[in-house]
Amino acid sequence: MEFITNPFVGNDPANDLDAIKGTTWSGVFFDFKLSDPLAGLGQFVASLSLYQPLLIAIAVPVVLTVLLGRFYCGWICPATFLYELNTNIRLLLKRLGFKTNNQHISRSLKYYVLALGLLLSAFFSTIFVASVYPPAIIGREIFYLIALGGFGSGLVFFTLTLLFDLLVARRGFCRYLCPGGALYSLLGRYRLLRIQRKVDQCNDCAKCNAVCEFGLDPLRDDFGQECNNCTACIAICPTDALTFKVQIKDAPNQGPGHLGKIYLRNLEKQSH
Repeated sequence: MEFITNPFVGNDPANDLDAIKGTTWSGVFFDFKLSDPLAGLGQFVASLSLYQPLLIAIAVPVVLTVLLGRFYCGWICPATFLYELNTNIRLLLKRLGFKTNNQHISRSLKYYVLALGLLLSAFFSTIFVASVYPPAIIGREIFYLIALGGFGSGLVFFTLTLLFDLLVARRGFCRYLCPGGALYSLLGRYRLLRIQRKVDQCNDCAKCNAVCEFGLDPLRDDFGQECNNCTACIAICPTDALTFKVQIKDAPNQGPGHLGKIYLRNLEKQSH
């Protein structure tokens, strides 16, 4: 621990280390408190009361989610890094000849998981959702490893989510079961920052659909509240046909891309 903390402390380790502390879903940064909205919601439901400091701590993430959408899932969640690595393992297994399923389950299932978790939190007066929420699990397991020299049962659950993604459904836990993903999707439903297709530059190659780990349909302008603005589709597009726009709704289906075969064929027929 001295080796890890040495770069961040001066002559007063106790106070210096106290300036930045927390877990992977709540923390303090030089007296500025931040917390995952699910942590706040779980606490409110479990205690059946509003704790003002926690309400303030979740204010910034809530406002950012309302403006930017499910960005936490795409850019900050510590589990996302591991799930993306898991996707690479999934592709490797497929190339080696192992069967990897990609079952399609109703995306609404995670909203039921969220509702059930909150009901259990209220009934047992504990933040039940924290036991199945990957960012909270990772924080606890890191603490157990450093402080106690081992892991808890959360590691077993998290490993099962990795296996679910690997063998049952691509990014299945995030898409179908994660209570935090459900909450962020609801908060970001009417986000202002959205990815939109520039139909005049689209060649209908469908690489955007192939790279989207959440099974969305950028090729036909179908992003919806599930989109986490991860920009994978923007990065893969060979004609720069995807970009960010400020608007509260996705554009309706704009039809075939103007550089694609279908549009050019129809244009040729009209000319004749």
